[in-house]
Amino acid sequence: MALHQLYYDPNIENKNLAQKWLMQAQVSPQAWHFSWLLLNMDKVPEIQYFGASALHIKISRYWNDIPADQYESLKSQLFTHITRFASGSKIVLTRLCVALASLALSMMPEAWPCAVADMVRMFQAEDSNVDGRARCLALLELLTVLPEEFQTSRLPQYRKGQVRSVLAQKCVSVFPLLEQLLQQQDSPGFIKQKVLKCFSSWVQLEIPLMDCENLIQAAFTSLQDPELFDTAVEAVVNAISQPDAQRGAPPRKASLVLQLLTPGAASCHPCPGGEGQVGPHGQGSPSGYVNTLLKLIPPVLGLQEQLRQAVQSGDMETSHGICRIAVALGENHSRALLDQVEHWQSFLALVNMIMFCTGIPGHYPVNETTSSLTLTFWYTLQDDILSFEPDKQAVYQQVYRPVYFQLVDVLLHKAQFPSDEEYGFWSSDEKEQFRIYRVDISDTLMYVYEMLGAELLSSLYDKLGRLLTNTEQPSTWQHTEALLYGFQSIAETIDVNYSDVVPGLIGLIPRISISNVQLADTVMFTIGALSEWLADHPVMINNVLPLVLQALGNPELSISSVSTLKKICRECKYDLPPYAANIVAVSQEVLMKQIHKTSQCMWLMQALGFLLSALQVEEILKNLHSLITPYIQQLEKLADETPNPSNKLAIIHILGLLSNLFTTLDISHHDDDHESTEVKKLPVQQGPNPVVVVLQQVFQLIQKVLSKWLNDAQVVESVCAIFEKSVKTLLDDFAPMVPQLCEMLGQMYSTIPQASAIDLTRQLVHIFAHEPAHFPPIKALFLLVTSVTLTLFQQGPRDHPDIVDSFMQLLAQALKRKPDLFLCSNLDVKAVFQCGVLSLKFPEAPTVKASCGFFTELLPRCGEIAPVGQVVHENGKVLLQAVLEGVGGQASRSLMDHFAEILFALNKHCFSYLSVWIKEAMQQDGFPSARVSPEQKETFSQQILSRERVNKRRVKEMVKEFTLLCRGLHGTEYTADY
Repeated sequence: MALHQLYYDPNIENKNLAQKWLMQAQVSPQAWHFSWLLLNMDKVPEIQYFGASALHIKISRYWNDIPADQYESLKSQLFTHITRFASGSKIVLTRLCVALASLALSMMPEAWPCAVADMVRMFQAEDSNVDGRARCLALLELLTVLPEEFQTSRLPQYRKGQVRSVLAQKCVSVFPLLEQLLQQQDSPGFIKQKVLKCFSSWVQLEIPLMDCENLIQAAFTSLQDPELFDTAVEAVVNAISQPDAQRGAPPRKASLVLQLLTPGAASCHPCPGGEGQVGPHGQGSPSGYVNTLLKLIPPVLGLQEQLRQAVQSGDMETSHGICRIAVALGENHSRALLDQVEHWQSFLALVNMIMFCTGIPGHYPVNETTSSLTLTFWYTLQDDILSFEPDKQAVYQQVYRPVYFQLVDVLLHKAQFPSDEEYGFWSSDEKEQFRIYRVDISDTLMYVYEMLGAELLSSLYDKLGRLLTNTEQPSTWQHTEALLYGFQSIAETIDVNYSDVVPGLIGLIPRISISNVQLADTVMFTIGALSEWLADHPVMINNVLPLVLQALGNPELSISSVSTLKKICRECKYDLPPYAANIVAVSQEVLMKQIHKTSQCMWLMQALGFLLSALQVEEILKNLHSLITPYIQQLEKLADETPNPSNKLAIIHILGLLSNLFTTLDISHHDDDHESTEVKKLPVQQGPNPVVVVLQQVFQLIQKVLSKWLNDAQVVESVCAIFEKSVKTLLDDFAPMVPQLCEMLGQMYSTIPQASAIDLTRQLVHIFAHEPAHFPPIKALFLLVTSVTLTLFQQGPRDHPDIVDSFMQLLAQALKRKPDLFLCSNLDVKAVFQCGVLSLKFPEAPTVKASCGFFTELLPRCGEIAPVGQVVHENGKVLLQAVLEGVGGQASRSLMDHFAEILFALNKHCFSYLSVWIKEAMQQDGFPSARVSPEQKETFSQQILSRERVNKRRVKEMVKEFTLLCRGLHGTEYTADY
């Protein structure tokens, strides 16, 4: 079966066979021979394509295999075949052009300094077998793929800069030709299309703007041709958007007028260093760039009529393209254009054109998709204005503040929802795009506040006030919602605590007639955005809190109402005791009715935790009792039932509610960071913490639930989460629970080991292990968990990477907080050490990282903890072997810094042993990799033991270098940024 038949055969095995054959063929020495055979004109295009692809891969990836004396032959053959295929298969022609482009890039500049000019000349030579049009297209294809191939080439970084510079200089051989073809009256449309694509490709080499001026002007003319419009837009936008476009060079004239369709005119231009060379890096007059820039404004402004007609006729493609051009000019060059004070009216006209694009009629994304393109421009313009010195800035502020006030009106109009009827027909994807668009508008408004300041808030407030008090002309809800959205956008991220309009806004909010979900959502989010202001003005809380509590009962307002209540309870908790009973009652009602989804129920519990934190202990206990009693009763009932999927979900839900409540219920106020609330704090209560009281009351019930669900990781995780979050929040206040929790954890872990139990043990070790009163139960739990886990290792730990990960983190935490735990006589330190070594060989990166963390904590204890020192001295060589195996290629390269940490610690704390161990280890044949020579291993060993061993950064560099050698990757482009 022929290769192309194999490849297109539906049989997967045949296709895979073809792919495998092709890959092997591309790297074989015979590839140069049969690639040309596959390109014979009697072959089908699929086979010819494979031949051309093989040549490209051979040239681009295995360039060093090609002898220098074959360069010219290879170049000549490629030119010949491109000429043959000029009238043949397009896909084969393109692939051959890519191959020649790759060849040129590899030979530039030394071996082929005039590559571009040679390409132009070769295709102008008269050839009776190929007509001029076909040669023209072939040349344009070659010139187009040359910069594209450069962008994706695997050239080393130093070569890339060198070749980019040479290519950019060679635009003198290309641009006059493109100009001529574009301006020639008889050039067919498809030629002009190809010319514009070629220009687009070249400008991405960061050609200075002034060098592109003539072609950009020609591209503007092409915008009038509907067939060329899209390609012309792309060309213009690419040309004026290049990051190096501002770099100038003196105007120059091409030395030759290239005539493609008439043979024999062009010759090689001066090569680098030759007379007459003008490169893009030359020191040109800055005014050249500015003059070019100023010449581009009239043709852009000249597109306004075409833009208006496109908008009126609903031609979204045309309006989109013209907008892209205007925005590209304004966004990339605003600073330079602002600097041209004498031309301020021209730039202002461009700004107004972009404003028209921002306010283009229709609803995004259904009726228009253009307005979103302009938002970044407004950021850029503002940044540039505010970057001027104060005097100049004041002048620009005078001109552009009215523009930005107009922008706010335009943006809020664009942010308005369509009519309810129209919105009902939108797809879910369109609604999501509109939501994201509104977020972008919100970000822009927040940014605009930096320019307009408090006057912006006053303007929004005045408009909203007029809207809500005008009884003669009732407004639509969309108008009200948009103004409120504007206010919310600013209040979410800007400190509005000193704004004199917020009290008025808080007073207006209850007057809003809320008959729509979108408006209600925005009202809620606006109240939430003002929660910090409410904390400073608690007298106003009662104006808005009833609205929030009312909204809690509406499932359509679930996210906005619950998140707003949570913000209020967090920021204003010391002012909420008068409202606490009502908040708890309403919350309890909606929780019982199951109005909200699980995540919102959890938020609501967090809100109640904040709220209860500010009450007296008696009040907290009273509210806790009424709040959680129904759940405790439900949990008791579930605990008696036979386990099944539905009651499992119910159990996890209840445990989650308790966890989230205890996460924020903090009467000791550990997490308070608002200085203003310090004076409001209540004195720390004497006696047990209310959370501890509740936990002690439900402890037996939780144990009962566990007894039936101990083999279910999710339920165990949910139980552990209650205590873990409580420990993190309460800290020392949790102390009364430590003994019974340690006992329960021990029973849990002994029965069925699970990672969540180890994680909770680690929390207890972290907070309580250093306190003498709590050390005995912590010690007993630590030893039990260690013993059970060691047994698990004996049985085979590979199925439990999560447990191994958590165990290694526990050991590291114990060494940090209470190293005395490793002095316990019944702790088998040697077995623990061996488990750590074994864990270093796990394929899971997090487990290996945790194991490295354990050893970097263990090794510094060699001197102070005798059992540790003895084990390390007796078994350190095994650890070093495991580390070197990882560095040698067994572990992911992303983990090399962690392995280096172990080597650094061995060096620092066991140097005399390490110098012996590393010598013995490196004497093994093929260790740690067959790819490294004895000399390379010796060099690495000496580096590790040298004076630089005390420099952790250098040790990491040594390890990275050595691991590349071990993997056969050293010096490859693949690892250039490693």
